[in-house]
Amino acid sequence: MTRQVATNLPVDRPALEDFIRPRHHGILSTARVDNRPQMSPVTIGLDVEGRIVIASYPNRAKSTNAARNKQVSLCVLSDDFGGEWVQVDGTAEVLEGPTAIDPLVEYFRVISGEHPDWSEYRQAMIDQAKVLIRITITSWSPISRGGFPAHLVDG
Repeated sequence: MTRQVATNLPVDRPALEDFIRPRHHGILSTARVDNRPQMSPVTIGLDVEGRIVIASYPNRAKSTNAARNKQVSLCVLSDDFGGEWVQVDGTAEVLEGPTAIDPLVEYFRVISGEHPDWSEYRQAMIDQAKVLIRITITSWSPISRGGFPAHLVDG
């Protein structure tokens, strides 16, 4: 078996967005009331303005924490657990009620494409009282891949 070499690739904002756009799995970290981290596996999208979007419910820990303390971090994962990942930090806003509906439509579109019945989708979002967590990215790590340091690879 070939050993994988660990990598860290610094990227600019357009390359970061290109990396995130096709990836939809992440771990969101918010701060609890006592400032300990609270982490949630989430499905993510990248909206047309380059913000990360996550659908949730108003009473979930991630939503209440993000509404209270807007500083959040997110680890964006590749579908392959051993694949590349990036940590982004940002400022969250939690959209609720009627203001969340159009952004929830965009959330669905950037992850899954067109819905067969947008009226039905919009009504389901209202009935379920869905909220949208929208994260404005303020900083990010290099795009990384785990593995062995280069000096440990047998050659």
